[in-house]
Amino acid sequence: MPINAHPDYIAAEGEYLKAQTKEQKIRALKKMISHAPAHKGAENLRAQLKKRLARLKYTKEKQNKQKRGGGKAGIKKEEMQAVIIGMTNSGKSSLLSSLTKAEPDVANYEFTTKQPIVGMMNYQGVQIQLIEIPAFESEYYDKGLVNSTDTLIIIVKNLDEIKNILNRIKTQSTKTIIIFNRTNQDENELRKISATLQSKKYNFVMINLETSASGAIGLSARDSAEENLNGLKEKIFQSFDKIRVYTKEPGKEPKKEKPVILEKYSTVKNVAERILHGFSNQVKETKIWGPSSKFPGQIVGLSHKLKDLDVVEFKTK
Repeated sequence: MPINAHPDYIAAEGEYLKAQTKEQKIRALKKMISHAPAHKGAENLRAQLKKRLARLKYTKEKQNKQKRGGGKAGIKKEEMQAVIIGMTNSGKSSLLSSLTKAEPDVANYEFTTKQPIVGMMNYQGVQIQLIEIPAFESEYYDKGLVNSTDTLIIIVKNLDEIKNILNRIKTQSTKTIIIFNRTNQDENELRKISATLQSKKYNFVMINLETSASGAIGLSARDSAEENLNGLKEKIFQSFDKIRVYTKEPGKEPKKEKPVILEKYSTVKNVAERILHGFSNQVKETKIWGPSSKFPGQIVGLSHKLKDLDVVEFKTK
């Protein structure tokens, strides 16, 4: 420690000694340099700090190039994919665990996640791929997945984090869902936060992930958390602009366990072709039930446009 060191320098030096990652060490070194004594006697100290910083930056960049060169196994993109991002300890792993059967490490220390973790979310028979990536400020943060995904789920614990993240990512064409992980705020604070999110016209959900993951909670709290999670699942599905269409055989119940997933404004013919290529040529009559029908069991042609949750029955020639 240099003579007459500023208290901020001493604090930054403490951060450096406790740092566990290169990212944390680089951040602490920059603080040490900015608060190092400016007198001539400290020139050697400043030179050593700058040399140490340059060496850390070099090794970090070298590691990043090695990762980009194929060190990480590729992730096969499913038909519907959403990526979860957020600052360290924002609740990303708890969210993935609550929505899927994935078991990421959940801990109260920084930068727990060091590589993307994949889970599959089942929502009413629809399978959606969710990927948690390392913290936004981590050296392991993956821009590639953020830029290529269909939907971006941003989880935060305070409003400032939203602006910070949105200002630094370029995803104009990606649907975005904001999740406010409510922790220690009282009801009055939460009302103000909700009003602010609404005024910004964010697509958002407020949920306490600690409550959602805990078994030792009251019945009403558990029901509320479950309701919020189901609402979030619906928002995630709706972000893909897809529709769910169920099929049925004459005289039988619809097959609700596995809907046909189609683009919006798809037709009866699209459903038939999804079942089997060329099947539309064998269709003699089609009946529909649901939002796009004028009445239950309406007979329609192959060009009829379907809506989400329609049921289709085919009779063949």
